[in-house]
Amino acid sequence: MEITATLVKKLRDETDAPLMDCKRALQDAAADQGGAANEDAVFNRAREILREAGKTQAAKRADREVMNGVVAIAKKPGAVALVSLLSETDFVARNEEFIAEAQALANAFLENDPGDDPLSAVVEGVPVSDRIEALVAKIRENIQLGTVKRIESDKTIGTYLHHDKAKAAVVVAEGGDEALASKVAMQVVAFPSVEVIAESQLDQERLQREIEVEKKRAMDEGQPDDRAQKIAEGRVNKEFLSAAVLLNMAWFLEPKKKVSEIVGDMKIQRIVRMQAGGTPLDCSL
Repeated sequence: MEITATLVKKLRDETDAPLMDCKRALQDAAADQGGAANEDAVFNRAREILREAGKTQAAKRADREVMNGVVAIAKKPGAVALVSLLSETDFVARNEEFIAEAQALANAFLENDPGDDPLSAVVEGVPVSDRIEALVAKIRENIQLGTVKRIESDKTIGTYLHHDKAKAAVVVAEGGDEALASKVAMQVVAFPSVEVIAESQLDQERLQREIEVEKKRAMDEGQPDDRAQKIAEGRVNKEFLSAAVLLNMAWFLEPKKKVSEIVGDMKIQRIVRMQAGGTPLDCSL
């Protein structure tokens, strides 16, 4: 059977695989089918060949480090979904098709909770794992699904996606409004040092270790024991608590005020921060 340019283009349009890969797949499929091959049978077999090739490429690239990527957010009243899709290079992270895939997954997970195994979830009739393998075959770089979060709440939900699409945050609060909650989400993204919402959530042993480190530092500077203790507590309050505790932080739009002063009666109940290639934060009060 003749492998026409029209048939190659049809396979390319359906699979997004490179033209030469499509042509080779059709040639191999025709050989598999033998002399009695018909066009539909060859086309279907070629599609299978490309799918198998995609799985092979994904397996070969699976060990490559993925420290770049994007975060996508999808939101509707009462719910929000976040998805991080990871790549090897920043170049791929800027690829429009890569970004669109992350957004498609977020949109799908917003409507249907993927549960504990998002790779097995079906999006537009295709398992997520197969969608990613197809993307690997086309882009030819290791691509992995990162963190997936779906949050439901009847409270105020604020979101922020950084302009580089690599960082995002969600804030759930009682009271207040979406605009303020979204600004708090911006603060959470802007300051990755944030670990908890309130000081009471900090591990006391860790807090004590921070004080001991600062006390030793003060004593090394020649301060007596009692004075060193006070200096240590002051430094921890100024340098550690004001960086790790959201409510203790200086408000990024008005640094002379703390976040707690800005939010007022709005009670922040949960913060979620996600960064492509980074460790996610999910803290509830």
